[in-house]
Amino acid sequence: MHVIEIKNAELMSALQERLAELGISFGAIVSLIGAVDSFTLSTMSKRDATRNLVTEHREPAEMSGSGEVVNGLPHIHATMAVEGGKAISGHLAGATVSTWFAHVYVLPMQR
Repeated sequence: MHVIEIKNAELMSALQERLAELGISFGAIVSLIGAVDSFTLSTMSKRDATRNLVTEHREPAEMSGSGEVVNGLPHIHATMAVEGGKAISGHLAGATVSTWFAHVYVLPMQR
């Protein structure tokens, strides 16, 4: 198990770089925890499940999630907790980590 800490970076690109440094091409993202300053999620359209709806959120959020690494690329589904006790969830397309941190727990797998 690897614990990858991300600070002062774009979460998804920094995670991908760190996975490459560690030589992880396939694995389980067992847990994602931390807080971000802004984030982008995608969800499916209710009229067409093949259509991806991308939404940018320019607000801080605490996050939790899980996912997988396929061919060196992280794929994370996350729940973002925002002001007012609201939760926003979906496929994590991007996030800016600057005020706090993100910890990504990765279990490498052989393919």
